[in-house]
Amino acid sequence: MATVRYYGTGRRKSSVARVYLVPGTGKITINKRDMDEYFGLDTLKVIARQPLVLTGTEAKFDVLVNVYGGGTTGQAGAIRHGISRALLQADADFRPVLKKAGFLTRDPRMKERKKYGLKAARRAPQFSKR
Repeated sequence: MATVRYYGTGRRKSSVARVYLVPGTGKITINKRDMDEYFGLDTLKVIARQPLVLTGTEAKFDVLVNVYGGGTTGQAGAIRHGISRALLQADADFRPVLKKAGFLTRDPRMKERKKYGLKAARRAPQFSKR
């Protein structure tokens, strides 16, 4: 018998998270490690769990995540986005709640590219009169 799996892709900054929701007890596994082991800060764990808590499904699904790129904060945001999208596949009635909380909107802020003649995106070389 095939198990039901709901999939969602989450992105933030340069992080990409592939999220699978499987009916279960609420265990969150990130890159084959437990979430408590993967994220050091409690705030990042809270951010990743937000969609499940908001919809009241934290004990209904096991979350399997494969995330890469960026830092830990960007990865937590990408996981939140991916879980939200996967929850929509599981139940479309969650859409108004998730949309109002802003979890379905991809954060468009990215690192600005470095320009020629400058030391960074906007940082100019130091000016000296002499």
